[in-house]
Amino acid sequence: MASTTHMLRRTITWVVVLTLAFPAHILAQVANGITIDTKAMSLGGAVVSDTDPHLAAVYHNPAGLAKLKEMQFEVDQMIIGLDLDATYYADDDYRLFGLEGNGFNTYDPSVPRDPVIGGDGIGQSHTGKASVYIPGFGLQQMPWSGPTPLPFQIGFSVNPPGSKFTFGNKNYMHSAGNFFKNARDDGRFLAKEAALQRYTYFSPAVGYEISDEWSVGMGVQLSHQGFYIAQNNRAPNLLIAVIEILQDAFACEFDKPIGKRRDPLQPFLSMCQGNIGPWDDIGRIDIDMQETLSPTYNFGVLWTPSEWFSWGASYMSGSEMELKGTFLMDYTDEWTAFWQGFNASIIGAITAAILGLPRGVPRESGHITMDFETPQMFKTGMSIGLTPSFTLSMDATWTDWSVWEEFEFNFDRRLEMLSTARLLSTFVTDTSLRLPVGLKDTWHYGFGLTHHINSRLDIRYGLELRKSPADRDVFGPVPIGDMKTWGIGFGYKWDKQTQVSSSIFYMQSTDYIPSNTSCNLNCTNLTNVIYNPYAGLDVKFSTRIFGLGVSFRRQF
Repeated sequence: MASTTHMLRRTITWVVVLTLAFPAHILAQVANGITIDTKAMSLGGAVVSDTDPHLAAVYHNPAGLAKLKEMQFEVDQMIIGLDLDATYYADDDYRLFGLEGNGFNTYDPSVPRDPVIGGDGIGQSHTGKASVYIPGFGLQQMPWSGPTPLPFQIGFSVNPPGSKFTFGNKNYMHSAGNFFKNARDDGRFLAKEAALQRYTYFSPAVGYEISDEWSVGMGVQLSHQGFYIAQNNRAPNLLIAVIEILQDAFACEFDKPIGKRRDPLQPFLSMCQGNIGPWDDIGRIDIDMQETLSPTYNFGVLWTPSEWFSWGASYMSGSEMELKGTFLMDYTDEWTAFWQGFNASIIGAITAAILGLPRGVPRESGHITMDFETPQMFKTGMSIGLTPSFTLSMDATWTDWSVWEEFEFNFDRRLEMLSTARLLSTFVTDTSLRLPVGLKDTWHYGFGLTHHINSRLDIRYGLELRKSPADRDVFGPVPIGDMKTWGIGFGYKWDKQTQVSSSIFYMQSTDYIPSNTSCNLNCTNLTNVIYNPYAGLDVKFSTRIFGLGVSFRRQF
């Protein structure tokens, strides 16, 4: 029997070594669920088979609650920082619909035609400003640039004397992608302010110890879902390019004596009262939506046949909801002036009436809704005692990202922003906009190594490899690619009833999207009018996320 056990342990160990040595398909994935608890941060998230009790089991695997005895109370504090960079490149022959992108504005020869790349063919975007979406108050910018503390996470569990049931609850930040950019940042056309945040208020769960080897558990999560985006808009499409070509042909110039631009074909046709083109700002849109109570559920199983081996698995459901909120579209003076002048001319008024072109209102606002679904997840993993001093844990997580095939925004009124776009795209109507996202399901992997220094102190190391659900042809709305996460931390038993732990982690992703690769970012197709702000440019993204976690747990 001892020989069989030794052979089994040796076989599993070699499988683990070979998996780590040849990770051909093991890459990384968009950040989700990285701030649940301190221990998981340091172990690459590989805790679904953890037999050392912790209250974050309500999320990772509720069957683990059965290992918690008597009464437990825990407080976690997370501090998160981010560093988001993007660089935009243009070739010397950068052209868009026949217009020279490296040229200068007809109205003002000192202003580059494309302000993102300026006169040197390169643009930069950077932000380290985090934010938080507070239910009832919306997106709140932090007053500083740098690491930001998240709300305290408080958990507790109760195991009645002699009972095989353990009840637990914890609040936590399930996922957050929140940031602010400066007003003139070159990345302002790809979300200047954004939040896609899910915060779990309550997660009541129960674990049941079937036997010494098996336990099961299930729980319910009650969460808030926030969705906020504010960005400057520009329209590098054929229709707007034609207008700029006509303005160049008409030699629209500012006439000082009359105090406005000269319109040579007035009153028949006005093309000169506002400067618009494929690289000019149209205006800014703000969308703020939320769901105050979004439920999900999870269940799990844990098997511990020996002291050196355990296996666990858990499933968390998705959640379908209708996000509701408000929008504001604030148009630039140039955009408004052009369409007001165009509609004031004879030919312009007839054309606008036939095609439903913009009238030139300065702003539009109203209510907006969107059907939204959080993806379901499945996790499985094992823990192996390689030696008395080292334990290796491994997790594999499947996420149903394909539910984000597209985002459809429904407005309560006709928008001028959409009336132009609908002429060239089947994704647009007068009152709705469909944004193709095209994500795909992914598997990502976590590896953790625990060094048991002595009976009181553990040192933890972790690596998590996440593959991005966004292919290159839809890269843009989710501008985060394959990511690697490194973690390190410790757990210390202060006394029989008290444990403290701390960890740090670092995530990194770098992606290069050549021109005409993603039609959500930089294509030059004639009908690409939905979300394509950097048409014709090469774009490089660099994303870095880092964090610190501290945890205190007390048994009563």
